[in-house]
Amino acid sequence: MSEPRIIKKYPNRRLYDTAVSSYITLEDVKLLVLERAHFHVIDARTNTDITRGILLQIISEQEEQGNPIFTTEVLAHIIRFYGDTLQGMMGNYLEKSLQAFVDQQHLFREQMRTFIGKNPLAMITDLVEHNLSLWKSVNEQLQKPYAPPETISELSPLSPPTTPPSPPLSPKPPAAHPEREKPEKARKSRKDRDA
Repeated sequence: MSEPRIIKKYPNRRLYDTAVSSYITLEDVKLLVLERAHFHVIDARTNTDITRGILLQIISEQEEQGNPIFTTEVLAHIIRFYGDTLQGMMGNYLEKSLQAFVDQQHLFREQMRTFIGKNPLAMITDLVEHNLSLWKSVNEQLQKPYAPPETISELSPLSPPTTPPSPPLSPKPPAAHPEREKPEKARKSRKDRDA
């Protein structure tokens, strides 16, 4: 894989594409994304990677125009995950779900090219079955328990204990004295017999 294309953002908010040695706009960056070009946007002053911020800016502009992808409710749900214990898992879930959707879209396009003469109902049935198995696989991966490492150096998953702890022993009631349990009359009659 070749080196990623470097775009520098200067304090005047202008973007400079080092590959073509010219200033570009956010629309040009959007075209790079659509072309699947590998690039990084670097802040020229601090030399930090600000690619995510630029991509979020492009998404924000796209959401304000035409038909947005994210509804208000979806955005509210995403905001609620920030700071939540499931925040890390949510990003992973969204990424896997979107990748599954992209893969499904690619598969559908390929099938449309190869199965033009095939019965459309059979083609859709095959597609639905494949989609269902794909979603089951993603769901199974997401339902596996997540146990974060206790220390930074501990990168392997925690292993479950080999033997379950034994339940605590309950104290046994004291043994009863048979003499104490007999009624008073039985004891007296015994004394009389023995005498």
